[in-house]
Amino acid sequence: MYRILKSFILLSILNVSLSQKIGKLTPEVHPPMTWQKCSDGGSCETVQGEVVIDANWRWVHSEQGQNCYTGNTWNPTICPDDSTCSENCYLDGANYESVYGVTTSEDSVRLNFVTQSQGKNIGSRLFLMSNESNYQLFHVLGQEFSFDVDVSNLDCGLNGALYLVSMDSDGGSARFPSNQAGAQYGTGYCDAQCPRDLKFISGSANVDGWIPSSNNPNTGYGNLGSCCAEMDLWEANNMATAVTPHPCDISSQSVCKNDSCGGAASSNRYGGICDPDGCDYNPYRMGNTSFFGPKKMIDTNSVMTVVTQFITDDGSSNGNLISIKRLYVQKGEVVYQSSSTIDGIEGNEINEEFCTNQKKVFGDIDSFGKHGGLTKMGEALKGGMVLVLSLWDDYQANMLWLDSSYPTTASATEPGVARGSCSTTSGVPTEVEQQYPNAYVVYSNIKVGPIDSTYKK
Repeated sequence: MYRILKSFILLSILNVSLSQKIGKLTPEVHPPMTWQKCSDGGSCETVQGEVVIDANWRWVHSEQGQNCYTGNTWNPTICPDDSTCSENCYLDGANYESVYGVTTSEDSVRLNFVTQSQGKNIGSRLFLMSNESNYQLFHVLGQEFSFDVDVSNLDCGLNGALYLVSMDSDGGSARFPSNQAGAQYGTGYCDAQCPRDLKFISGSANVDGWIPSSNNPNTGYGNLGSCCAEMDLWEANNMATAVTPHPCDISSQSVCKNDSCGGAASSNRYGGICDPDGCDYNPYRMGNTSFFGPKKMIDTNSVMTVVTQFITDDGSSNGNLISIKRLYVQKGEVVYQSSSTIDGIEGNEINEEFCTNQKKVFGDIDSFGKHGGLTKMGEALKGGMVLVLSLWDDYQANMLWLDSSYPTTASATEPGVARGSCSTTSGVPTEVEQQYPNAYVVYSNIKVGPIDSTYKK
């Protein structure tokens, strides 16, 4: 209760006088991208959409065009504090292909890893929009979500992630009128890590307490974080993959401060209102080392269709979430998620029994259950969530939690430690960026509809 009240007071303060303004130096033109809405029987209709890049990637400048933020530090003259910086700084439009390496074609989007223009851009984070000013809200409870993906060019240490978060559909501009930029400029991001590396949160600059990263030349973190529920439909490279729900006590976007955010930037990872770990299903971690990877059952050298089903207790979109199921379609064959071979953990789907047993057998903290498990995740899904399409490398843990043995201090023979076959010395971002500058991921053929309607058996 204290944490909720604290967030409410903070949000009220942010609404008073701060601003997140729109620059006029580069026009904002969203790349178009279609997706499909399906019905029982498999008939699907095309929906016209567009993508927008996250505000955190954008040029932030003064009215005269001077950088508000360079490298991983704020300009101390323009941005001495949150309030002054918010008044002085503008978000500008994006050159999607030349600066960020993002291109679309009909129902597909390609995200390049390293793009060299006037500067060097690493990865990107995009949101699917319903129109120029609003994100598309997906309601997938009692439904399935499918897409095609090509991860053949994503090696160890990279993560092509496609997921849902409980962002405001307008980017927060209605709740925070000071946020003039809104969804049109990719504002309002949040997730279950309650990230503190965002330059603006809820219309306010995040300057106060900003600490530049010790190993990342582009990022740092401030006092504020942005929390919301997160459903990771897909985190993957060509060596490993995971599907992971992350519930929060409050599903919708909320502001946290300092250690109350939890997550990697706080003294207590589990001190926030969200579950930073989630309940993950990684086939390799669950004992099947021959299921996913190059020339394996799901061959990551080839494009695959990924289907995630959200099963409710009454089969409706208003029921309670009881299970998350995964299947693949590749080369004309339907392949269901591999089953666990770990003693004490059964099945091939995410349900409460699986999550409880997994935390117990692996010796993990049950943050998932603490924050409401599938019940809370279902509430978030029922409210509608925004689709995120991204490509990134990991300056915190080198992506070892996805594709290697982690933690590195534990034996790989211990249950839950081995998550993929990548070396524990792999994934160092400076090395990944040098070795794989031409890496990319392609997402396409996004479909949403009733169970078993978005793919052919």
